[in-house]
Amino acid sequence: MSQILYIVVPCYNEEAVLHETARRLKDKLRSLEEKKVISPESRVLFVNDGSKDKTWEIIAQLHREDPVFSGVNLSRNRGHQNALLAGLMTAKDRCDMAISMDADLQDDVDAVDAMVEEYRGGCDIVYGVRSSRKKDTFFKRFTAEGFYRLMNFLGAETVFNHADYRLMSKRALEGLARFREVNLFLRGIVPMIGYRTGTVTYERGERFAGESKYPLKKMLAFAMEGITSLSTKPIRYITGLGFLIFFVSLVMLVWSIIRWAGGDTVIGWASVICSVWAIGGLILLSLGVIGEYIGKIYLETKGRPRFLIKEVLDSHEEG
Repeated sequence: MSQILYIVVPCYNEEAVLHETARRLKDKLRSLEEKKVISPESRVLFVNDGSKDKTWEIIAQLHREDPVFSGVNLSRNRGHQNALLAGLMTAKDRCDMAISMDADLQDDVDAVDAMVEEYRGGCDIVYGVRSSRKKDTFFKRFTAEGFYRLMNFLGAETVFNHADYRLMSKRALEGLARFREVNLFLRGIVPMIGYRTGTVTYERGERFAGESKYPLKKMLAFAMEGITSLSTKPIRYITGLGFLIFFVSLVMLVWSIIRWAGGDTVIGWASVICSVWAIGGLILLSLGVIGEYIGKIYLETKGRPRFLIKEVLDSHEEG
């Protein structure tokens, strides 16, 4: 029996690419339906994350013209991760499996076939992993690969060169729904779900149209969000650094006493100034890291909703 697939696509100011994305995804669903791999009830679910352009109007138009397109309109902009979660949770009760991907068509649509095949082979989660970064500039490649290595080093388990292009079964989606974090980092949360996983490699293409929603500044903030949301290792490293500095200070104290006993009482101002600045910088850095964690605790204890849905367009629900 063919199973229902929902392709979840978060959108923020994507009017330039949306029609082409819709065309390619519709063709992909029709191709899989003809092979009797998925059910004709399968859908493309666009999630409007408070776009300022005509993204929602286009989604509504697509839905009116063809029921294969569904839409979720959030009450306001909540960020990529929350928009993606809203789409997955909306699809959870309507599908047997869901694939998440970005609207810019950099993710290879043809990799969907291999993902579904892995699912049919027994995998609950299938990760789309980039085969290479040859098309990236040296700076982009260096920072992106450094991002994944830093995340794993600091205890935030992620899949190398995997973003948010993945397939999740209904069981995996139900598992994801039990994670109640307000500070979302799905790339680190999904591996925690467990179950059988698989990977599909693909060549990532160029953005079809529009501008990237993740410049360097936003990527750095995203990395900080992931590290502080999933791991306490930075605090442990700060503790270790504190012990190291304390040990060095004891050594310096012994050395100063020995110098004083030998009659050498001239203390170099350069070493004092450097020490003061170094310790002061480390203290501020440590306070900043700890402050990040306290801020996250503050937000988690409030229990604010991660997203609010203003409107849902889906032929299943309307029927």
